[in-house]
Amino acid sequence: MPSSPTPPPPGFRNYVEIILDGLDDTPGRPVLVSGGQRLTARDFRSLVHRLARALRERGVGPGRTVTLLCGNLPETMAVRYAVNLLGAHYNHLYNRLAADVQALMMADVDTYAFVVDPRLAGRAAALVRALPPMPHVLLLGAAGAEEETQPGGPGAGDLGEDLLALAAKQPDTPVTSAARPGDLCFIRHSGGTTGHPKGVRSTFARMQEGIAQTRELFSGTGRRDLVCTPLSHAAGFIADGTLSAGGTVVLHYAFDPADILGTIARERITDMMLLPPLLYQVLDHPDAEHADTSSLRRITYGGTPSSPTRIAEAVRRFGPVLQQGYGQFEAGAVSVLPAAEHDPDRPDVLRTAGRPVPGVEVEIRDRAGRALPAGEVGEICVRSGGLMEGYWKNPELTAQVLRNGWVHTGDLGLLDDRGYLSVVDRIKDMIAVVGGHVYTTELEDFLTTHPAVRQCAVYGVKGEGGHERVHATVVTAPGAAVTADDLRAWVREGRGAMYEPGHVDFTAALPLTDAGKPDKKLLRALSTPDAAGTTARRSRAASPDTHPAAAPPPGSRRVR
Repeated sequence: MPSSPTPPPPGFRNYVEIILDGLDDTPGRPVLVSGGQRLTARDFRSLVHRLARALRERGVGPGRTVTLLCGNLPETMAVRYAVNLLGAHYNHLYNRLAADVQALMMADVDTYAFVVDPRLAGRAAALVRALPPMPHVLLLGAAGAEEETQPGGPGAGDLGEDLLALAAKQPDTPVTSAARPGDLCFIRHSGGTTGHPKGVRSTFARMQEGIAQTRELFSGTGRRDLVCTPLSHAAGFIADGTLSAGGTVVLHYAFDPADILGTIARERITDMMLLPPLLYQVLDHPDAEHADTSSLRRITYGGTPSSPTRIAEAVRRFGPVLQQGYGQFEAGAVSVLPAAEHDPDRPDVLRTAGRPVPGVEVEIRDRAGRALPAGEVGEICVRSGGLMEGYWKNPELTAQVLRNGWVHTGDLGLLDDRGYLSVVDRIKDMIAVVGGHVYTTELEDFLTTHPAVRQCAVYGVKGEGGHERVHATVVTAPGAAVTADDLRAWVREGRGAMYEPGHVDFTAALPLTDAGKPDKKLLRALSTPDAAGTTARRSRAASPDTHPAAAPPPGSRRVR
């Protein structure tokens, strides 16, 4: 049992209390939209308080971990707020991670209560079987037609109690927050794109500051935010900022470019956040040319490197509404390239991540920890009031990453003499080849300037002798004709032999993580060395070495 909670200090208000109190100003206004479901401010506030009372009866409170396996539903946001209102902390799993990774996360954070989206009941049942008994398994409603049960496993009704039914029996009178500024608010895991996911600890005080910063950077009057990436990722924070600013959040359970374009027009969406690979899918969809996107005020993108060529296309298609954000769970928001600086004729600026946000210090450091001058590449280090408190149960890693008040991001980058920050690569993604290093983001950027290439992922694969070889997986434009040899020659001529991929394959779509990043870990796993020291592709999605698509026009060069 957690110890009896100490009352919060006078004047401290939980971010949940602030948001819920703000909803009282316009109780009849729809604040959450999901398909045909529209929750008013009054309905949502009532649901949060009822859920909080039901959870409190089951022992949820300060010091307790509630793990969520939930998709983009209004009830997901409501239960997260209820958990934090009680002073407990949550751990929101990425839905598409492997079951063994999810199980490790749940065990690692000492899950007390497991809250499950009925659509994910099959995966939840597998996790419950794999873990020691938990005190409480709770479902957000009864099993439905879309329930993903496992053969021979329990259905949703066999997993645990229906939390929504329990909440319906509770009064909706306000629940006083038990959270203190230094209490743990959430444990958010990294996406696991470069290794085993790490749990980042954040307190209620950090959450307060983060929402205030989110409102300043991403919110605005009359905001209607389309959330089509997981609430378990950055979209959840932006949704918090939207509600705190009196806006409306429109939730999509799954990502579909046609649905997104239709929703923008129907719901008069003003803002949305997309990782670059998802933005490209919307941009390339046949409906994009004629869709009504006139309501858009801001498309925020980030989370993974972007192509200046494709971003310029998006500006020309959607107008001056694109804004890039760079940050990490460990470091918070770091830099922003605002819409006003998205000039499609300035690829040198589009190649950057903008300038540091107010109150954030950025230094580029060498391996010895010395600050480097403008223009030199080193590790991006960040100091601000929004840094993490550390990694969950990992003091050794915390000491490596958080040193003397600075987060060492693991990203390579440079600051130019104008103050723009460029992210060059992840240190772990940089490919060590004979004669030097290949920055994957630079090669991806160059490949997308080829008229036949729409998206690509570059990664290193170790061959015989332990040397890495450059691999590229490419998505081409419909109707074009390009071969692997064409692209190798293009890179050799434009970037030099060191950057020339040893292997190029083609696929209809890049595999993405739950958050929408290219899944390079999977791509590496699908590539194995053969006896000749080259690689053989084991993915059925990959096409042969030649792909039907248009050779580049004679004399084409990269615009710098």
